[in-house]
Amino acid sequence: MIRDIVIKNRSYRGFDGSTKIPHRTLVSFVDTARLVASGANVQPLKYQIADSQEQVGKLNALTKWAKMLKGVELPHKGMEPTSYIVIYVDSNINPNADAAKTDVGIAAQTILLSAVEEGFGGCMLGNFNKADVTSAMGADESLVPALVIALGKPAETVKLVDVGADGKTAYYRDENDVHFVPKRQLDDILLS
Repeated sequence: MIRDIVIKNRSYRGFDGSTKIPHRTLVSFVDTARLVASGANVQPLKYQIADSQEQVGKLNALTKWAKMLKGVELPHKGMEPTSYIVIYVDSNINPNADAAKTDVGIAAQTILLSAVEEGFGGCMLGNFNKADVTSAMGADESLVPALVIALGKPAETVKLVDVGADGKTAYYRDENDVHFVPKRQLDDILLS
């Protein structure tokens, strides 16, 4: 069921480095994402798979993870993703990259749901310098990086919990490095 896949689809920040996602599987994630809805059917998104050790190393160095966890550097050494997919907005198709944010979100979620279905997981990363990513990946300047998706075999525990009485939604980790993600209750978000 889609609900089960959505529940399994967490922002994983630790991966089993011994398990690589086959390149053809990464291509299938992009192939599925290209079929989703696009505002006015413009389809301005382009994708770049980074699964070589060199490309992955470059993106590991250029992305920042888990900004809300102060004093914690993720992913932990040896638990980096084994691949990435960079989602670009082609400015030749849509010169306003911000107008494509909805398309980017739909495509990114589709890629991650596809990954979960295949036994993998990932994390959407928006904290990076666009010019640095474009340069490091050798992408044309007309391609504006909108999101970087880290992918691999999850090697950490992520648990959903109810938002507490304090109303805080910030994720956190316990002393065992278990990652907790507070979620609002249905009654708190469903308007009658």
